[in-house]
Amino acid sequence: MREAVTEPRLRTFMRAIAAEAREPGRIYFTGGACAVLQHWRESTLDIDITILPESDRILRTIPDLKELLHVNVELASPADFVPPLPGWETRSPFIALEGPISFHHYDFYSQALSKLERSHRKDLLDVSAMIRDGLVDPERLKALFKEVEDLLYRYPAVDPRSLRAAVERLPRL
Repeated sequence: MREAVTEPRLRTFMRAIAAEAREPGRIYFTGGACAVLQHWRESTLDIDITILPESDRILRTIPDLKELLHVNVELASPADFVPPLPGWETRSPFIALEGPISFHHYDFYSQALSKLERSHRKDLLDVSAMIRDGLVDPERLKALFKEVEDLLYRYPAVDPRSLRAAVERLPRL
């Protein structure tokens, strides 16, 4: 049975996964894990991560960690749902260094765009928190969106008009 992912459980996951790493790398958290670390909510259902560079050793340990810690782990990033925003890696805030692994929040602008595309209530609350906490400037997000808008054809599940409207509404969230 999987349990809610709280900050202590997330930090335990970070230490455990880093203990398996033999090479330097980065792990980017997305979604609920970021919300927990930013204290926007107490828990999340799963840990969404991106591993760069991809590591077979880390990937092979994830199933065991899921069982040991009773958590869900997904390989997911905003780039799975919307085009990657230019410069996302340099805008990905540092969380902690555990062994050779540097943990980061996935770029909050990319997360905001992905959450606006999905538009679930919790996602919109997260976007509001990102803006409130100064992690996302609505005008900068609009500019970044314009840079990738013509790539939306690569994401057939995305309705470009709806996403553009959501981005344009940002200051009123």
